[in-house]
Amino acid sequence: MIRPPWRSGHVGGARTAVEEAPGTAESREMEAYYVASQWQLIWRKFRRHRLAITGSCVLAVFYFVAIFAEFVAPYPAGLRFQESPHHPPSRLHFVDEDGRFRLQPFVYGVSKERDPETLELIYTEDKSARYPVRLFVRGEPYRLLGAIASDIHLFGAEEPGAVWLFGTESIGRDLFSRTIHAARVSLSIGLLGVAITFLIGIVLGGISGYFGGAVDTAIQRLIEFLISIPTIPLWMALGAAMPQDWPVLRVYFGIV
Repeated sequence: MIRPPWRSGHVGGARTAVEEAPGTAESREMEAYYVASQWQLIWRKFRRHRLAITGSCVLAVFYFVAIFAEFVAPYPAGLRFQESPHHPPSRLHFVDEDGRFRLQPFVYGVSKERDPETLELIYTEDKSARYPVRLFVRGEPYRLLGAIASDIHLFGAEEPGAVWLFGTESIGRDLFSRTIHAARVSLSIGLLGVAITFLIGIVLGGISGYFGGAVDTAIQRLIEFLISIPTIPLWMALGAAMPQDWPVLRVYFGIV
């Protein structure tokens, strides 16, 4: 027969301190659980979800990069390297041409020639020129958050070298820098869209719950109709419906 914990190891019916501790800690934990606020319960559940924590860390990094895009990107989004269109991604090296390992990464210089048949530019590494890639280098000036003047970038190659992690596009702009700056638009659209949807949901939900009856039914049927529309074709249709002569800011809020 299994005896309760207060029946084992006691003398004269009295429990010892060692036996009392586990029960007391458990009861305190249960008490804290039942008196916890809604936010405390959400936080407890959230911190036990590893995927949610990992996703939050990734999103935090993305938003940090988007907010400080001018600092993280090695070049301004509109800067053109006119002599290097369609340049392939730069290769970071740690081993030089003599086979020696170097702690500091570097890129080689580039020589180019045009294919006589296709007229395509062919880029080859010039191993006689080596340019270290450093952190916190000075480059093109910018205004951080539109207010703080600076010319320090997170990383960059020693001039006259250049590092293009994603290569360049047809008119010579760095694709990595443009991706970093584009993250600011993409992430803000999602954040602003959720905020607007949240406000609209509160208003419609309040009206639906307050009036009830035919108003409630009409609002719920409208919401069900909108939910039933496939989202990707809807976005494609909205994107095609945007007038071509609209300015960028109007297109942005139109997408939102």
